[in-house]
Amino acid sequence: MQIGVVFPQTELGGDAGAVRAYGQGVQELGYRHVMAFDHVLGADPAVHRGWDGPYDVRTTFHEPMVMFGYLAGVTSLELVTSIIILPQRQTALAAKQAAEVDLLTGGRFRLGVGLGWNRVEYEALGQDFATRGRRMEEQVELMRRLWTEPSVTFEGTFDRVTGAGLAPLPVQRPIPVWFGAQSPAAYRRAGRLADGWFPQFAPGHELDEAKAMVEEAARQAGRDPSTLGMEGRVNWRGGEDELDGLARGWREAGATHIAVNTMRAGLRSVEEHLAALETAAEVLGLHKEAPRPEAPRPEAPRPEAPRRG
Repeated sequence: MQIGVVFPQTELGGDAGAVRAYGQGVQELGYRHVMAFDHVLGADPAVHRGWDGPYDVRTTFHEPMVMFGYLAGVTSLELVTSIIILPQRQTALAAKQAAEVDLLTGGRFRLGVGLGWNRVEYEALGQDFATRGRRMEEQVELMRRLWTEPSVTFEGTFDRVTGAGLAPLPVQRPIPVWFGAQSPAAYRRAGRLADGWFPQFAPGHELDEAKAMVEEAARQAGRDPSTLGMEGRVNWRGGEDELDGLARGWREAGATHIAVNTMRAGLRSVEEHLAALETAAEVLGLHKEAPRPEAPRPEAPRPEAPRRG
């Protein structure tokens, strides 16, 4: 079971140095991947009366694809979107961005996608909230073709491509697409189309029911359910026994991956997040990387000796 972390999007502000320190810190602790949540825009509660969403216009979010391009240059972690709200984006552009991240990471990228819940965001990005489920299914089909074929012609309900393609193509052909899922319709969609999925609750009866729906949908689509990945999330609350128990619960449930989430745990800095993750790494039996030696600084050029004569 591969163990990663959830990047604390809403708690590190706009500090670019914190992104670098966090990515390199979790790699040194032995974690294998970083996943990031996604929102392009936040709604202003002063305008949208009665707003009760978990995030608003004051909540900070780095754009995952751009941030991953940066992290690809300073770490060798697998990078995971969990999730990109795909139907509010242009399909070909999202495919291009994903291909670029895959190239920059050397094929260490998973594209997690989902529908989202924020109508305000969909409106601002010029997309239809009501058709987002059907659109995402079509988008995944088109993106997989764009990642594997040099020239694509495609006529769909929402997108049309005529003799066009991406260059360069990604390392992974196609890039793995994982689905966020939190309803029977989403479980069936994941079973039919996804390479893996992200449950939204802890191991137990609800997970067993959801997993059964995912696997049945896979079988009905002629797919082998055992090939689907499943990534659970373990929320850090400072209890080491609780963390160990949750990790064992996910392993027993058949999870291929888990991610430790330190958001909403009262941590105020990148140092506090990394300190919590160091404790979690010890509980989970991760092995620290050896510290990286600093690259030697180039010597300043010596002035030429004056010529004689």
